[in-house]
Amino acid sequence: MSRFSLKGKKAFIAGIGDDRGFGFAIAKALAEAGADILIGTWTPIVKIFTTSWEMGKFDESRKLENGSLWSYRKVYSLDASFDTPDDIPPDIKTNKRYAEASSYTISEVAEQVKKDFGSIDILVHALANAPEVTKNLLDTSRHGYLAALSASSYSFVSLLSHFGPILQNGSALTLSYIASTRAIPGYGGGMSSAKAALESDTRTLAWEAGRKWNIRVNCISAGPLRSRAAKAIGIIDQSIAYSKANAPLIKELDASEVADTAAFLLSPLSSAITGNVLFVDNGLHAMGLAIDSASLSK
Repeated sequence: MSRFSLKGKKAFIAGIGDDRGFGFAIAKALAEAGADILIGTWTPIVKIFTTSWEMGKFDESRKLENGSLWSYRKVYSLDASFDTPDDIPPDIKTNKRYAEASSYTISEVAEQVKKDFGSIDILVHALANAPEVTKNLLDTSRHGYLAALSASSYSFVSLLSHFGPILQNGSALTLSYIASTRAIPGYGGGMSSAKAALESDTRTLAWEAGRKWNIRVNCISAGPLRSRAAKAIGIIDQSIAYSKANAPLIKELDASEVADTAAFLLSPLSSAITGNVLFVDNGLHAMGLAIDSASLSK
């Protein structure tokens, strides 16, 4: 990404827990362009993430084009299901995975980032969760459905609402999936609904945050990736195989391809682009026919 520089810019990426997902790849692409990286990691796995980083488990993934290793300025404990301390239920407060954690709600993290750095220039929402994701929608409980929307789509609204005042004239990005507009059997628990809401919110937030803080808001609908989160769904291998069989480009999607697109959308090169949902999926979204279907065989 040598055509532009993000030197001196600060980017907060919410949703990095290892080096296998889109969040990590986007952070690397932004670091390659010179940005300072701030990371929001889900509270129960912060220690696991930082320990793995310190032990060098991510070193190969951290290598930049010049051979150096990109690093972060700070990691923040973040549970994007909660906006303020008052939202945290008693069972979470007493959960042993949260016992040593504090100030991990969205409002608290935004305030801490403000104290630490004053402002940021880039906000990336790369997180999603659905406790009943392996269930069909018809079998999803009200609690599971609302939990999926809370963690996977409203979290972006809340992040932008709380970070907006320190992100003036900046840019924000979220990540979606084609299940927002197509029926994808196996992508359940309300996640398809959450992605549809996320894309709708992208357009509304582009208008509101654009007028209020001059912030650009965009979304990437990414193809299937063998990330830790995707493996939990249980159909990732089949989804990748289907894409390779039916997409215009016959290859497996690499996280760096989404990351490079993200870096463009978050850079000055896209200064007039906002409110968009951009597909980065080897073109699978353009297809209306599964060419590997048994019904097409002679």
